[in-house]
Amino acid sequence: MPEHEEGVGYTEVADQEVRSLRVRYCRLHTAGGEPVAELEALSFHLRFGAVAVPAEGVGGVETQPAFRRQGHMSRLMRQALVGMAQRVDVVFVSDGIEGVYESFGFVTAVTEGHLVVPVRNVEQAAGGDLDTPVPGIRSGSPADLPAMICLYNTAHAQRPWTHERHSGWNRLIPRTTWQPGSQTLILQAEDAVVGYAVLEGRAFGDPLGSVTVDELVAENAAAARLLLMAIARLCWKLRLSTFTVREPADSLPGRVARNMGCTYEQRFPPSGGMMAAILNRSSLVRNVEPELRRRAALQRLDKISATAFDALRHGDLVPDDTTLIRLLLGYWSADEAYAHGVPIPERYRDLCAAWFPGGGTQSLPTPYAHRLDRY
Repeated sequence: MPEHEEGVGYTEVADQEVRSLRVRYCRLHTAGGEPVAELEALSFHLRFGAVAVPAEGVGGVETQPAFRRQGHMSRLMRQALVGMAQRVDVVFVSDGIEGVYESFGFVTAVTEGHLVVPVRNVEQAAGGDLDTPVPGIRSGSPADLPAMICLYNTAHAQRPWTHERHSGWNRLIPRTTWQPGSQTLILQAEDAVVGYAVLEGRAFGDPLGSVTVDELVAENAAAARLLLMAIARLCWKLRLSTFTVREPADSLPGRVARNMGCTYEQRFPPSGGMMAAILNRSSLVRNVEPELRRRAALQRLDKISATAFDALRHGDLVPDDTTLIRLLLGYWSADEAYAHGVPIPERYRDLCAAWFPGGGTQSLPTPYAHRLDRY
């Protein structure tokens, strides 16, 4: 190791706000103050169903070129995780690099998925007329954000991996010299916002060969249909045959699009992607216990002895934390875990089936990371 790398120190700078999320900067530096490596720890509340818990996410990971391949990033991650474990019980990576984060206890816990909607199908559902403007559609503005936040929180109140958005949330891509930023379509009925769609921000001059909707939320099926019609009309003007909607298939827009005829494309990455790691198992299980009781009650298994929760907290039941986080988020069901060799005692089989039904079931929607909540 070169002389100037001896005595590399670790520091944290807390409570900086970046695009409406609190950020803590974790850094390594030489004794002379030269930067070695840095990562960001972002704070938010993330849902495990109907319960949201405080969490942190790892982002902005970078090592300076002169210090790469010397083990600094591994040291930085481990020191940062020690600090995170004093504040939260679980940590996430929204776009993990394949083969990197597993050594720190992370596991891929959300699939990648999106809807592909043919414009012609929407045209037929609209009665064959995309020339006429869709009633109630207008461009969005910052004044619409409170209504958008409310709609989002209501629509995804029980969906794992979605953020619980606070009143000051604004993760829309801002307009810059070279980027027009996020384009927002608002659907208004009388004086109320009943739906919105956020189109992906692009760079000026990019060839417009596709239209992607980063997020689409609607109060009801009729509103979702009107928003899809407005997007199809935009695509029709651009002579595009399909558009992409980054929403899960079991969301309201997903169900409306399925009724019109669409494709849902899903990918299960073996590594990388959206990843999670448990830092404090006992505390996390205690915090999500109301959610587990909710799931059990739907299967009429709400009279649960304390011994089952004790077994889950202490690791006697589902001992591997990487398996547990997948089960809690709905990436795996209990049956899938059992098929992968996870031992589940016979006396807990029915209870685990209720606790861990997997995403896309009656008690637990498909886990989903919206583009605007990724970092």
